[in-house]
Amino acid sequence: MTNEIKTDLKSSDGIAAPITDAASVILVRDGLNGIEVFLQHRVKGMAFAGGMTVFPGGRADSADSSPDIGWSGPSIEWWGEQWGTDPATSRMLVLAAVRETFEECGVLFAGLSADAAVNTPSHTASRELLERHELSFSDYLRRDNLIVLSGLLKPWSNWITPSVEPRRYNTRFFVAALPDGQIADDATSEADAAEWMSPSDAIRSWRNGTSMLLPPTWSQLQSLCPFESVSALMRSDRIVDTVMPEVVQDIGSGPLLFPDSELYINAGGRLPWQT
Repeated sequence: MTNEIKTDLKSSDGIAAPITDAASVILVRDGLNGIEVFLQHRVKGMAFAGGMTVFPGGRADSADSSPDIGWSGPSIEWWGEQWGTDPATSRMLVLAAVRETFEECGVLFAGLSADAAVNTPSHTASRELLERHELSFSDYLRRDNLIVLSGLLKPWSNWITPSVEPRRYNTRFFVAALPDGQIADDATSEADAAEWMSPSDAIRSWRNGTSMLLPPTWSQLQSLCPFESVSALMRSDRIVDTVMPEVVQDIGSGPLLFPDSELYINAGGRLPWQT
């Protein structure tokens, strides 16, 4: 089932920017009062989503589609069905999700066997090499005999950046529980700070003006609010909708239309070109 909202609008020069595949991971854990989600506050000078509060993630890399790495959990074909992609692209998206989470917050969905994720502090040096692009993720996994634990990830949502934006991404959102014994940190140059918050507190912070949420991030936080525990979240049935928001042309720079967009706008949500 797909919920697509399409637009013919283009960027200011009249040509829509190309779309790049990307992956983002909604990292969750059980807190004292329910689910908590890991959020990063991006450096303001970043070319994309600067100053925004986001989940770990980034663009996919063709080097992440290497077929000769260890794999456990749902098959490549199963992931392709969830995202509506070919096997090479589905492998690339899962590996991008695993790589970006490791690079940006030190959490690694991989292990020496299919039974458990590794102890990440022992992999700090490799993480630094990956961040400096001195080591590819596929080479790292092969070198350390690591198996990607795709079963720790759950497909959640798919958003495509509107055509008015100069940088456009086809982002697949995954949900994943923080593996036992691992710690999510803020040791990345892309974020000023990071923290665990309940989805409702994160939305409240945005409403109060103390953080900035783009519509896709806000929408994912909204979708997490009904769940009381990580186990309930991970067991839930989920239909992955594809959303490409539409800018309403006859209202000037007017609202971005997407599922529940009225809630976002009425609560004070501002779009990048309105800030």
